[in-house]
Amino acid sequence: MKKALTTLTFTAAMGVASAGFAYDGTNCKAPGNCWEPKPGYPAKIAGTKYDPKHNPKELNKQQQSIDAMEARNAKRVAHFKKTGKWIYNVKKIPK
Repeated sequence: MKKALTTLTFTAAMGVASAGFAYDGTNCKAPGNCWEPKPGYPAKIAGTKYDPKHNPKELNKQQQSIDAMEARNAKRVAHFKKTGKWIYNVKKIPK
């Protein structure tokens, strides 16, 4: 029991001591606003080689997927309101 208590005390002391020596390498502009670019990385990304050139067609894929999902759900709900039967597979809903 004494050994376990000693180990626990040592572990807690090391945890408190290591928190005091932590180096974060940042200069905060305000509390919680401590972002800094890594050395060699530009502070502003726009117009540099790090600027991702996103294709609008690729970015729009998620919205197209969401629109298709909402259309399927609307068909399911309309059929349910009309017949009282829920059919998950939209292809099986009679026209």
